[in-house]
Amino acid sequence: QVQLVESGGGLVQFGGSLRLSCAASGSIFSIYDMGWYRQAPGKQRELVAGITSGSRTNYADSVKGRFTIFRDYAKNTVYLQMNSLKPEDTAVYFCNAHRGSFDYWGQGTQVTVSS
Repeated sequence: QVQLVESGGGLVQFGGSLRLSCAASGSIFSIYDMGWYRQAPGKQRELVAGITSGSRTNYADSVKGRFTIFRDYAKNTVYLQMNSLKPEDTAVYFCNAHRGSFDYWGQGTQVTVSS
């Protein structure tokens, strides 16, 4: 079992920044691929950024150059640094841990970007 707890969401102005954190517990963090997903009202959940157990990263085209995903193995935490935020980034952001057929999800944290 893996338990994930997100934090860092909030309300920011257009062009502002936020850093989301996802703290993992209950398993071996280092062997999991980690990702940040988001879901806006009326939209499907989409992958925003991912980072593998080998620290390879990938990003949705809509956030490339603005968002950065990274992980701290010592703290069992994965982060999403979000810069140059746009209203289109408004969504609930979810942390995900994946390995093989296993997926674990956090509760989600709301990010709202005002214009």
